Amino acid sequence: MEKTVPVKQEEKELQSTREETRYLCPAVDIYETENELFVVCDVPGVAPEGISVGVDNNILTIQARAMDRAEDVSKEAYREYRLSDYYRQFELSELVDQDKISAQLRHGVLKIILPKAEKVKPRTIDIKVEI
Repeated sequence: MEKTVPVKQEEKELQSTREETRYLCPAVDIYETENELFVVCDVPGVAPEGISVGVDNNILTIQARAMDRAEDVSKEAYREYRLSDYYRQFELSELVDQDKISAQLRHGVLKIILPKAEKVKPRTIDIKVEI
């Protein structure tokens, strides 16, 4: 009796619809003050024109393209390390005033300032004393 092994049909490759770029998930520190939240993100090798910060549907998206040195890379005989692009997302709550978000890039450190909405800021209530 002869056994036949079914030939596995190759599935359609989906890679033609996917971008082949690899991303690093940058390390972040998040801290809070009375009036703001801060997201501090390390993105070494990124020039100011290579970074994008946006908000859409309550999702804060950080995308950064790392730039290779200005040297002519075609002369390299061997390269062990390449800079990778960065990508990270955060879901924002109603605590953040999304119209007032700002960002600063300095020496490879991105600082995103997320102001708190007026309705969630702590406040003191005056007490009226009647005699």
